[in-house]
Amino acid sequence: MRYSYLAVALAAALGTMTFDAAAAESAELAELKAQLAALQEKVAELETRTDAQSDINVGTQQNIENIAATTPKLETKGGIKVTSPDKKFEASIGGRIHFDAYAFDRDIAATTGTSEFRRARLTLAGKALGWDYKLEQDFAAGTNLDGLRDAYIATALWGGKATIGQFKPYRSMEELTSSNEILMMERPFASATGLFNGRQFQQGVGYQKAGENYTAGFTVFNLRSASGVRNEGMGASGRVTWAPINNDNETLHFGGWVSQENNNQGSADLVAVANYAGRRGPAQTIATTTGASRNQVTSYGLEAAGAFGPLFFQGEYVNATFGQPLTGDQDITTWYLQGSWLINGGHKVYKAPTGVFGSSKIDKGLWELTARYDTIENKDIANREATSVILGVNYYVNPNLRFMFNYTQGDNEVNGDQTGQYALRTQFAW
Repeated sequence: MRYSYLAVALAAALGTMTFDAAAAESAELAELKAQLAALQEKVAELETRTDAQSDINVGTQQNIENIAATTPKLETKGGIKVTSPDKKFEASIGGRIHFDAYAFDRDIAATTGTSEFRRARLTLAGKALGWDYKLEQDFAAGTNLDGLRDAYIATALWGGKATIGQFKPYRSMEELTSSNEILMMERPFASATGLFNGRQFQQGVGYQKAGENYTAGFTVFNLRSASGVRNEGMGASGRVTWAPINNDNETLHFGGWVSQENNNQGSADLVAVANYAGRRGPAQTIATTTGASRNQVTSYGLEAAGAFGPLFFQGEYVNATFGQPLTGDQDITTWYLQGSWLINGGHKVYKAPTGVFGSSKIDKGLWELTARYDTIENKDIANREATSVILGVNYYVNPNLRFMFNYTQGDNEVNGDQTGQYALRTQFAW
């Protein structure tokens, strides 16, 4: 009997333990289910927020794209440039300031040391519906039309570029090089600084085609500048260039050009003048074809230039004939050779579209030693000759700022004058 009571008691105890364990497991399971339900609720809430945020992100991106598609692009590197969203219109504002100071080592000619703004230009350029345009005013050359420089429109045509308005005729390599990038403070005699005195910008039409290593262009123009009197004089010029070597470190350039200017009713005199001791120094007239004579001036030029590492050279040889009404025509010969050495490295950049050289790319201060020999002579008038020897130093502070120093030793065979000039330029362009 006692065993029966013991078995009953043991069964009762085990049943109680099983019930308590089951109850505990049931409570834990309920708690886990509750936690799982809460977690699922949070996940659902996060998914709802993510979907909403995605909608916001998509909307924001669309707004950004809409703004970009309707807002003009503004760039301020160098000058100021604005481009329409559809890229059919562009407008940029730039300029240059060239401030010079001169002192003379006097000989026979009377000279005055001074300072002046050689150039003070503002330039508006851009595009409009497939046409390029440029309007440039030089306040140092005079107001209104006296200071008007480039003023033209241009467009792509037959694989090249057609230009209408006032611009430089395609002749003389140094003449077509920007004044911001010329090697010396003034250009040689084979340019508007001498042979084409006062005839740098002409009104007319031009066409030029260019490839990676060649250019070919011609211009037809009236013999007047923007401020000149109306006249019926006409001119034409053409220039071709070829660069058989043209890579990042070596360029060899050859070129040739021809120019003819025909005086007619109302034309001004066509004069070749040599400022043999620098700008604002003494000047010597080499040849003149008067406007009233209705004669012509014909010029032929050959070019050679090259940049090999930091070394650069450039030269031109020109023969010109100045017509005379009563006597025989006068033959003028002018040539120059100039070069430079970029002391702390660099390389002159070749501008294939125009067939000229520009300044080296400048990452830091860059020093350049320069030299030029320049001569012009009238073969038909005894001793009508002038020469210049120029030594210089250029310091490029950055792509916008350059300081230039030139010493020019002039020699005028007409009167024996050997005036020298010291010249300093502060040049800023943007």
